[in-house]
Amino acid sequence: MTEKEQMQKNIEEFSRLQDYMIDSDKESITYKKMKKRYIELKVILTIFGVNLTELDYIKA
Repeated sequence: MTEKEQMQKNIEEFSRLQDYMIDSDKESITYKKMKKRYIELKVILTIFGVNLTELDYIKA
């Protein structure tokens, strides 16, 4: 998998994960696990220079 393909995969996962988080109870264990992955993806995307201004609509 090329770096470009990996970045696309991470961006798609980040977006999809936010949709799941919005539909979940913020106090649930599942939400807390999703939030951990959300933060990991946010760090990865930021390191690679992806502007999250429009992608990050949770901003948690």
